[in-house]
Amino acid sequence: MLNWFLTLATKPRVSVVSYLNTVPLVWGMLHGEQRGIFDLSFAIPAECADRLESGLADIGIVPAVELNRQKLEIIRGAGIACHGPVRSIFLISKVPYGEIRRLATDSTSRTSVALSRVILARKYGVQPQVRSHAPHLPSMLENADAALIIGDAALVLDPAQLLPFRVLDLGAEWVQMTGLPMVFAVWAARAELPGQDPKPFLESMRFGRAHIDDIARSEYTKVGVSEDLARSYLTDNIVFELGDREYAGLKMFLQYASELGAPLSAPLEEQPVKGRKVSV
Repeated sequence: MLNWFLTLATKPRVSVVSYLNTVPLVWGMLHGEQRGIFDLSFAIPAECADRLESGLADIGIVPAVELNRQKLEIIRGAGIACHGPVRSIFLISKVPYGEIRRLATDSTSRTSVALSRVILARKYGVQPQVRSHAPHLPSMLENADAALIIGDAALVLDPAQLLPFRVLDLGAEWVQMTGLPMVFAVWAARAELPGQDPKPFLESMRFGRAHIDDIARSEYTKVGVSEDLARSYLTDNIVFELGDREYAGLKMFLQYASELGAPLSAPLEEQPVKGRKVSV
């Protein structure tokens, strides 16, 4: 109850993912009419979710899979989704996808890990052992059959230059498999807080979407990609405004992730063992 009164008396504490694809969502909060409404902090996706859970934040850009784990209220209208290739979530494999037994996953995003497991299980019939790892492709593939690279670390990779490895864009795989958009993150608030007005979140996003050229120019050097790639990524790959089809895709993803349950896990340094085959 004390936290509730404190929240009403101060600016809402908003935890924001520190990736390029979230910048348009908060551009208005940083540079537009929504500036000063919120107390912003930046973190990797998993930490944003943890800050909400611990009470260190009131609102956050939340990895979609957290909706299965925490009691959160979605603030509808804005988020991060794709209608095809997402360009920033790659599963890179040394072996055919149905033969993956060990998967090294970028430890910064729980949703991308869940998505990789859903696609491997439902489309390729395998549940590999999973081990979190820093996003460094050579070391990830030293002791695993495949690696999951996400976010800005994936943007700097050119899939055409990753031969002899096999590369899946998991956004494209999801859309092809389900016929629905893939939603990676949503604005959400802790369930015990009063209902949130979606208007400032929508208006901040629309302000950002109208200033993609400015964002690309401002952010591309921080990511380590060209300005053109930053612009095309934010324009052609990422969808920021969520409607009924996006929320239908989100519902399906949460169902599939829940049905799959917790991943098999084992240290990558151990001797190879067989992963679990599953029916599809």
